[in-house]
Amino acid sequence: MASPRSSPVVDHSSMPNSHKTDWVVVPNAPKDFFAALNGVHPLAAQVLWARGLRDVDGVQAFLADDPCEVDPLGLRDMPLAVERIVRAIGSGETIAIYGDYDCDGVTACALLQEVLAALGANCCIYIPDRFEEGYGLNAGALDKLKADGVGLAITVDCGARAIAEAQHARDIGLDLIVTDHHELGGGVPGAYAVINPKRADCPYPFKQLAGVGVAYRLAQCLLRAAPRSVTRSGAGGEEMSDAEYEQSLLDLVAVGTVADVVPLLGENRWLVREGLRRINTQPRLGMRFLARAARVSQGAITAQTIGFTLAPRLNAAGRLDTARNAFDLLTATDESTASELALKLDARNTQRQKVTAEAVHLAEQAARDGGAPDGGAPGQMPALLFAVLEDQNEDHDTRFSGVIGLAAARMVERHYRPAVVVAVHEGQARGSCRSVNGFNITAVLDRCGDLLGRYGGHAAAAGFSTSAASLALLQQRLLDIATVEQPSGGWTRVIQADAEVNLYKLNWQSYEQLAQLEPHGQGNPRPVFVARGAVVHSVKRMGKVQGPSAGQPSASQPPHMQLRLKDARGGTWEAVGWRMGERAAELSAGAKIDLAFQLDVNEWNGERRLQLTILDFRV
Repeated sequence: MASPRSSPVVDHSSMPNSHKTDWVVVPNAPKDFFAALNGVHPLAAQVLWARGLRDVDGVQAFLADDPCEVDPLGLRDMPLAVERIVRAIGSGETIAIYGDYDCDGVTACALLQEVLAALGANCCIYIPDRFEEGYGLNAGALDKLKADGVGLAITVDCGARAIAEAQHARDIGLDLIVTDHHELGGGVPGAYAVINPKRADCPYPFKQLAGVGVAYRLAQCLLRAAPRSVTRSGAGGEEMSDAEYEQSLLDLVAVGTVADVVPLLGENRWLVREGLRRINTQPRLGMRFLARAARVSQGAITAQTIGFTLAPRLNAAGRLDTARNAFDLLTATDESTASELALKLDARNTQRQKVTAEAVHLAEQAARDGGAPDGGAPGQMPALLFAVLEDQNEDHDTRFSGVIGLAAARMVERHYRPAVVVAVHEGQARGSCRSVNGFNITAVLDRCGDLLGRYGGHAAAAGFSTSAASLALLQQRLLDIATVEQPSGGWTRVIQADAEVNLYKLNWQSYEQLAQLEPHGQGNPRPVFVARGAVVHSVKRMGKVQGPSAGQPSASQPPHMQLRLKDARGGTWEAVGWRMGERAAELSAGAKIDLAFQLDVNEWNGERRLQLTILDFRV
């Protein structure tokens, strides 16, 4: 969506962290705008106005449920890739699908494997080990595939920067097709075909597909090029038309797209919306048992459910063990296997939470001890947070390598500045980076390429490998860049609020009308509102205490904050602030607060109640 043209109202709020928070509240739309949108709830109309939609046609197009008609053959190298894959299927060559170990990569693997199997291909899956091989293509894996008789390898969600690996594939006589969505660096790999909408010479109009979205477009082209005699059947074995079969794959596309935090606009918005319909009405076996293990109500799954509940469980497989467990769950065809794998991933996710909590604690401590820029006060957070964690334990369950990205993301959330968390094991370092608007972390890594092995990612997230001996130089160079090239306004967290509202005017109708704007995610965030003068009735901390861990001699307090508030007419509201437990000390009964929040629903014991999710507050 376009950015709003109205002049915002800005409030400043301090937090007990190392950054300032601004609230930017968009003024109300003009009366004629509301009048023109007959049938659209005023609150939903205000949100659309705040997001830059200023005319009836634009609003109707956004709210429309029309199919997204595209030509997937418009992706550069797509016809070349389809011809090669069809030829491999016809000749009985073994085709390897080489994927990433995160949720986007695993869903892409599952999708492409299902389609190739339906087309009669002889195919196998290769997902690299996070701990032994790291991210992306590696020459050793290509050698192994070639030795195993593979004639064609297809990457999903990786390979955009695999210049050397693509050349190695050519050297050993292995045809390589790269499908990816990450930023390219240093040119296009010299593979047989490279399908990536971010290629400078790719005419495909939509550039923001996830890795699974690119895999889906390839699958569509393969299905349409296949003989009509090929049987299309869903995961449950049911016969389907071509269109129905393509539709049946969208549940995987939705999960991978939401998990990878790409913009939920344009094609992605349609793909996720249709995928959610599939998940809620005709879920594949693995998805159904995963939802059951996560205690999620079938039929009420949203993009937020995927992002905060389902995807973390799928990701937990590759973070602590092997991503193959997640792949096997998504492709399971019997209930016993699906149930066993879903419960295993749920348990892995619990373990992942414990390891992440310890990693965050140690990374915060390491970043503070790392010192401030020249002239900074001791203990002050530097412009870029850099933490090194030693992985001494051989047990994957307790190693930090799989959770460094989560730790970096938590640090960005808390301190609003770029964060780099590195795990070192036997002299080899793997780092994960997260950043903020206005500081392109992958572009910054490009300026440190002489200190890195493999690296790549997006503007907001990236990863790399290097030697432990290079870390001190890398840290200093990154810190120097961040100190000089801070975003406009410095390290200031900005909460974009769509409107200022009276709490007593919010009701179920408001919530249901706002639901028309879903699915929400990057590029189309959930609506945020500001309310003034709410009275605190009670405040307490809530949530599961992680308990003692390395560097934490005693159990911490509950991590979240729960409030009961009174609005201007005496109505009572439940409110929760996730990971805001330490701020509960700022409040007491009778205090008046302004709050920035989202309107949510709390489901408990079969009862549904409106609830406020607090993003920030001011006493």
